[in-house]
Amino acid sequence: MNWFPLLNSLRIAAISTVITFFLGIFAAQRITGAPRWFKGALDTLLTLPLVLPPTVIGFFILMLLGPKGPVGALAKAWFDWTITMRWQASVIAVTIVTFPLMYRTVRAAFDAFDRDLIYAGQTLGLGDGYLFWRVLLPNCRDALLAGAVLSFARGLGEYGATSMVSGYIAGRTATISTSVAYFWQVGQDAEAFFWVGVNLVISLTVMVTVNLLEKRRSA
Repeated sequence: MNWFPLLNSLRIAAISTVITFFLGIFAAQRITGAPRWFKGALDTLLTLPLVLPPTVIGFFILMLLGPKGPVGALAKAWFDWTITMRWQASVIAVTIVTFPLMYRTVRAAFDAFDRDLIYAGQTLGLGDGYLFWRVLLPNCRDALLAGAVLSFARGLGEYGATSMVSGYIAGRTATISTSVAYFWQVGQDAEAFFWVGVNLVISLTVMVTVNLLEKRRSA
């Protein structure tokens, strides 16, 4: 059995989750204290990938990073490097698709946080950096973990955007989801069902983890 699709999926999901984790925290922290009208506009913009079809997201990425896109054409001309049809392109796609999950989870936790703790720390002369890293984030730890786990699971199962920007190339770009589609199309049902089973096991494990974190938050 060739385990490359699983290893590649884990690699893509892990890298994109790390990026999404920090981007989500940064965006949530900045937008939480913004004026209401500005917050609403940015919230809509940043959450848009959550409701857009993944294929539409993949299309926009191709228009930007493809060989004929502005960024892709420059990469080809300057470095002779094609961005799309590589596993790295899937990292970009998965980061965009999963960002709203992390952002919304973290922002909800920041909105629910008791700001009096921040104000009390400020009266004691504590800096904003100290309050953010040592007070706010530790109190929102379970939400951060839940957001990261959800983002990882979503990235692991992403198909639409990754299939458009990376396709299915055995041993190079194949993921669990694209392997399911490929093996089903070529009539290798056993292999397709195998990867479906792998995805189900991982998804169930992730959901159990998220439920445990939710119970800890509500306890």
